Amino acid sequence: MGLTTAMRRWRIPTGLLAGGAVFAAAASLAACTPRPAPGPTSTVAPEPRPIATAPMTATAVLPPVQPAGDVNTIATNLDAPWSILRLPNGATLISERDTGDILELLDGGTRVAAEVAGVAHGGEGGLLGLAHLGDAASGEWIYAYFTSDSDNRIVRMPLLGAPGELGLGAPELVLGGIPMAGNHDGGRIAFGPDGMLYATTGDAGDPDNAQNRESLGGKILRLTPTGGVPDGNPFGTLVWTLGHRNPQGIGWDSHGRLWASEFGQSTWDELNLIEAGRNYGWPIVEGAAGDPAYVDPVTQWSTAEASPSGLAVVSDTVFVASLRGERIWSYRADSGEPPVAWFTGRFGRFRDVAAGPDGTLWFLSNNTDGRGDPSDGDDRLLQVPLAVAP
Repeated sequence: MGLTTAMRRWRIPTGLLAGGAVFAAAASLAACTPRPAPGPTSTVAPEPRPIATAPMTATAVLPPVQPAGDVNTIATNLDAPWSILRLPNGATLISERDTGDILELLDGGTRVAAEVAGVAHGGEGGLLGLAHLGDAASGEWIYAYFTSDSDNRIVRMPLLGAPGELGLGAPELVLGGIPMAGNHDGGRIAFGPDGMLYATTGDAGDPDNAQNRESLGGKILRLTPTGGVPDGNPFGTLVWTLGHRNPQGIGWDSHGRLWASEFGQSTWDELNLIEAGRNYGWPIVEGAAGDPAYVDPVTQWSTAEASPSGLAVVSDTVFVASLRGERIWSYRADSGEPPVAWFTGRFGRFRDVAAGPDGTLWFLSNNTDGRGDPSDGDDRLLQVPLAVAP
């Protein structure tokens, strides 16, 4: 399977990157007079209320944060963007689901850094999540999760060049054989604090996959950087947890706990705390059931309010991008408070969210994927300053 470095293609934003607000301590924020924060458009108390989480290890308490300023446009004219990947060198890559392109963000727009060969877009499948491993001294890799014509798979490619002219080398297969379909393909990948690669996989439209330990579908997987089974996996396989329908967001808090967002079917979408070897219930359970055989979500939403995709944890505040719900949800970990919605209906569907530079939050609109109502300039990479929440 080959990969070709594409010729440069520029996409000029309608608004250039504005200076990010510096993320300061609470005392500093109290002394300044920032622009009024956009108030939450709705606050939903989930049913049931948030459930007690696992005990935390001793660590500093991080103040919760929330959007606090104007939303700025960083890039426009993206084509069904799916994943934001910020690199240690300050560069940013964005995957486009349908084109198979990996874009590099520039001050004046974007350019195609590489085109991933073998991507077979269909329905919800295509080029999905991205992850990064390594450093400039030892070598750097970009990992990509994508749908081929026969499966979902993960490959890795050496990162080449300097910011502004990044490229990717030939791919190596890390893992194949993940069930694929026109929907429920999962697709988020990220390296955890333990140095292992975590991947979310959907049930590929076959709910039985989720409870079948021999299937890679409907799971959260944990694998070594080259695709092996790490020590400590609960079943001696790549499976870390099972009973998932279509998880598309993962992130770790300061205590090393893994959070995951998951699409429900018709009743409840979920935010889960992920613990090795646990069963999250699908298709037997959707949402909180109080059945000790399955893990209840920490919080949940109706499917009209969420349809959650990408997730980011910033200062132990969990931000979740919502597609059908057309909003960004924030949830203060361990607070016992209900999640809060931001920007409802202002920018359409949201696919991914990430910690931005200088105390900002970045998020991708997703109106050009065939299910949204795109406006001129869609899709967009957007930025908002964050401040310590009251």
